[in-house]
Amino acid sequence: MTVALSIQNLQFDYAQGLPLFRDLSLTLKAGEKVGLVGPNGAGKTSLFLLISGVLAPRRGTIEVFGQSVRRGRFQPAVGLVFQNPDDQLFCPTVREDVAFGADNLGLSDAEVRDRVDRALQMTGTEHLADRAPHQLSGGEKCMAAIASVLVMHPRLMLYDEPTAHLDLAARRQLIEFFHHASQTLLISSHDLEMIVEVCDRTLLLNHQRILADGPTKTILANAELLTANRLEVPHSLR
Repeated sequence: MTVALSIQNLQFDYAQGLPLFRDLSLTLKAGEKVGLVGPNGAGKTSLFLLISGVLAPRRGTIEVFGQSVRRGRFQPAVGLVFQNPDDQLFCPTVREDVAFGADNLGLSDAEVRDRVDRALQMTGTEHLADRAPHQLSGGEKCMAAIASVLVMHPRLMLYDEPTAHLDLAARRQLIEFFHHASQTLLISSHDLEMIVEVCDRTLLLNHQRILADGPTKTILANAELLTANRLEVPHSLR
């Protein structure tokens, strides 16, 4: 099966020289839906920024669908959805926000329109196209932010705490969206019940490396492992 993400012997330090990752390695196959869990400060967001090329490792390699990731170089195969949609939506209307990425790919006007219409349709945000992002609910902002990434046709989607600002109805909508997603998904979240529903495989990140990697229900039902890493077994697995 095609390898979507390969990280080998990754090392990364904070600016102060404090180590965050030491010899971290992981592989994702195309089409997998994988959860990434760990306590606050374990480095989940930093790992996403490394995979996206926003940060550069001190040592090690990162490849996405066989292409090396380099800091500052656009990674068209990678889509990153931030924890807070307000960090991602900045145009006067949702349609303009969704079009922004496609416009910067050098596509024709017709192709941009087609991609925007498709991204809005996929996320159920067509009715929001002419609304100002700051007028939207948390759930609406979340789906609009996802549309703004999907328009660039990424093959690997990174979701950073995607349910953090959602009410129950919006959370359920997002879970259903994940079930039908065709991309490879890596989802970082403290919402372990959502990880149980969406992801067949889960990674536990802490203490500079991947401490556990396996079937989601096996990892998240391990009370001793989770307690040692400041997490709790979700109610559905107790």
